[in-house]
Amino acid sequence: MGKYFGTDGFRGEANVTLTADHAYKVGRFLGWYLGKNKDKTARVVVGKDTRRSSYMLEYALVAGLVASGAEAYMMHVTPTPSISYITRTDGFDCGVMISASHNPFTDNGIKLLNENGEKADDELIARVEEYLDAENQELPFATGDKVGRIIDYASGRNRYIGYLISLGMYSFRGVKVGLDCANGAVWNIARSVFEALGATTYVIHSEPDGTNINLGCGSTHIESLQRFVTEHKLDIGFAYDGDADRCLCVDEKGRVLTGDHILLLYAKYMKGRGKLVTNTVVATVMSNLGLFKALEAEGIEAAKTAVGDRYVYEYMKEHGNKLGGEQSGHIIFSKYATTGDGILTSLKVMEAMLANKTTAGKMYDMLTMYPQTLINVKVQDKSAVREDEGVRAAIAEAEEKLGDNGRVLVRESGTEPVVRVMVEASSERECKKLAAKIAAAVASVGKPRKKK
Repeated sequence: MGKYFGTDGFRGEANVTLTADHAYKVGRFLGWYLGKNKDKTARVVVGKDTRRSSYMLEYALVAGLVASGAEAYMMHVTPTPSISYITRTDGFDCGVMISASHNPFTDNGIKLLNENGEKADDELIARVEEYLDAENQELPFATGDKVGRIIDYASGRNRYIGYLISLGMYSFRGVKVGLDCANGAVWNIARSVFEALGATTYVIHSEPDGTNINLGCGSTHIESLQRFVTEHKLDIGFAYDGDADRCLCVDEKGRVLTGDHILLLYAKYMKGRGKLVTNTVVATVMSNLGLFKALEAEGIEAAKTAVGDRYVYEYMKEHGNKLGGEQSGHIIFSKYATTGDGILTSLKVMEAMLANKTTAGKMYDMLTMYPQTLINVKVQDKSAVREDEGVRAAIAEAEEKLGDNGRVLVRESGTEPVVRVMVEASSERECKKLAAKIAAAVASVGKPRKKK
């Protein structure tokens, strides 16, 4: 990760750590660099979510693009996966999404995608960051008929909707579906897709006002969808995040199907049809132990990556895997997309449910989740924690007690002065006890230890 860009783009508080000037400079550099490298006018497609600052950052970025001679195609409010889809199918040199995903409205972000709709490579990110920090690096302005054009490209969003509808293998007629749009990028898209496929569709949190994106709603605040599904006696519900690259599910009893549930149920569905190429599901180290044990029982291999859907996709691409994702709901179906896609994920869950003539509740029951405790410990020196003998001893003791019936994960946050302690065990009591002991060891690093 660089100074500005992390695993999911340049993200920060709008006009504090991510300003309109940053956006303008990113646009200036992309328009110049992509055009120079390809020896032609660069074509860049741009989208945004519904937060108030997205308009400011979008216009600033587009101004930078055209000032450097690029053509900027504006898809306006649209989900991140639609930018990925249109970038790769319509031959764009780059895609840009203005969004801070599941963060509150005060934050925002800039996500860069390459010509294949994949997250931009480290080389491009490094060059952008170098330009952002340069004091005297002047880029040439386009003049005359070389000044770039701005093109309305709402038609791209409509084609993306058509693509999703075309993937529906079964009619949803007779199924009552609830959709929580998080007051975000799919507020006017998700309903169209489900109604086109025949579902009786109920939508909540689809009235964005610029400040209510993710506010008490969406995949990170799924409680309102749980209540809505049970109160209205719906068959299933889906919750998206602000830019709709993730999706979680609620069954008819109001229980939450995490990304781990979705990976298991769709892996079993694919294997039953002979479609699970490589017989492997790619997950992250944060996926629940229950997922790995359930996959093993089904004779399905599991690969683990670092946390971040970028790492999941990179592993899938390298090894030819077709299914991967995160517990948080970033699910990647590589046959259809190069990034997580919330609506696509919900369509695939519906497909598996209808094909197997089952219910969301029965799909939930496929996976027994291990109790999990996560403690975030603020530290002054993360590297000192890594080398501390007391921390190592506490981890080793916990691992010995758990054996094959649990696991310990201690990892450093990439963005905060925090060490995350996660313990899974067969009982919640044991989870909390062991996690607390390791967390105490982490917190004591750098402090005088009591003599025994």
